[in-house]
Amino acid sequence: MGTQRTSGGRSQYDHVRAAALDAIMLIQQGRQTEDAVGEATSGRKLTPLDHRFVLQLVNGTTKMRRRLDHEIKFYLARPSIPLSPRLSNILRLGFYQLLFTSRVPEAAAVSESVNLARKFLDDRQARLVNAVMRSRLRQPEKIHFADSREDPAKYLADFYSYPSYFVEYCLKEFRFADTERLLQNYNLPPTVTYRVNYLKCKPEEVTALLDEHNIAYTVGKYLPEFIHLSTSGLPLEDELIKTGMVTVQSESAGLPVRLLNPQPGMNVVDLTAAPGGKTTHAAIRMRNKGRLTAVDKSHFRLNMLVQNAERMGIKIISPVVCDMIEFEGGPFDRVLLDPPCSGWGTAGKHADLRWGKSLQDINNLVKIQTAMIDRASRLVKPGGILVYSTCSIIRKENDQIVEEFLLRNKKFSIESAAALVAKELVNDRGFCKTYPVMGDLDGAFCARLVRKQE
Repeated sequence: MGTQRTSGGRSQYDHVRAAALDAIMLIQQGRQTEDAVGEATSGRKLTPLDHRFVLQLVNGTTKMRRRLDHEIKFYLARPSIPLSPRLSNILRLGFYQLLFTSRVPEAAAVSESVNLARKFLDDRQARLVNAVMRSRLRQPEKIHFADSREDPAKYLADFYSYPSYFVEYCLKEFRFADTERLLQNYNLPPTVTYRVNYLKCKPEEVTALLDEHNIAYTVGKYLPEFIHLSTSGLPLEDELIKTGMVTVQSESAGLPVRLLNPQPGMNVVDLTAAPGGKTTHAAIRMRNKGRLTAVDKSHFRLNMLVQNAERMGIKIISPVVCDMIEFEGGPFDRVLLDPPCSGWGTAGKHADLRWGKSLQDINNLVKIQTAMIDRASRLVKPGGILVYSTCSIIRKENDQIVEEFLLRNKKFSIESAAALVAKELVNDRGFCKTYPVMGDLDGAFCARLVRKQE
């Protein structure tokens, strides 16, 4: 990666790593990764290769923050004294390169970290960075983790870099080995999945184009219109995405639409629609016939949905800017509710997620989800279907929301997902659940609820 000389010729530093450092600082202040990277790289002349390196450093350093902090403290003279945010992040960035990148030489990881400290801090702190990182290279045996048998939660949280509450939840929900596999999976580099637009083409036409350009892929195991790509970025973006032949969406996000099973000519509503992955998927399943109301409180995000629909040739979507709690309409044949959730099913794709949500945040979301499912149920006509879905694997956001709703609403009952999706994805209660250890799926939950005929 290139370096650049600071004003006055005081020191050289790598502008790519500097962009990564700026983005990491912004994420620590509460910004989402995509926005942080966008701001940090704006105005910098980065090549596509540079940009990919920034993303690798930002996502990796953010994901592995707890593990990096755990290791750094073994090489500090006074580990109990907190470091400044910028010094902490320079060390994290440097240790990430030492521990988790295969193409960055150790000497470069050290020298470039020192250069960043000299540029953005001072010579004294640059010497500290140099000493700490060189000590890590000389004495790796100083690192110790909790015993996995005596304190499995601390071991897993420190080693794989997760908040303690999430690891403790997983250990209660799954066995140790399954929890470890899940945490390992979330730390893998994220992959991209395309969903084929049946209004414009068939999956085999898309795969033929990928084959022609030697782009590796696998076809969705459960939904054949989804194609998982083995390369980074958005391959054949001009040919596939901009023409509306495909859109980017995970296979697990297609399962709620399968449970919704909207038919041509139906009156359907998506109550939290933007940016439109599930909405456009439902419209395609309806073969562009009927009416699909897309409700969202964000005008900007709804506008993105409309643009995506136009690109895909969809004509049946009616956007409504409104908080779904206040939405008046219906009754509808099909109601889709995908409420705000913790997102713990997609932790592999969103590096900042694991540090941005607390247990209290999840409890607050549960209150919102409860209010939203109650409101959504009033829009379903007798004999109609309500699908509740999240991209979380936390039971209190999923099973518990639906079970408590059913206790309050005797007009609704569970209709098993087994008739619409693979039985291996369906539990004894009829809920559809997926986990990242199932291959190319994210973690997700969806339930199909039918309103009884009156």
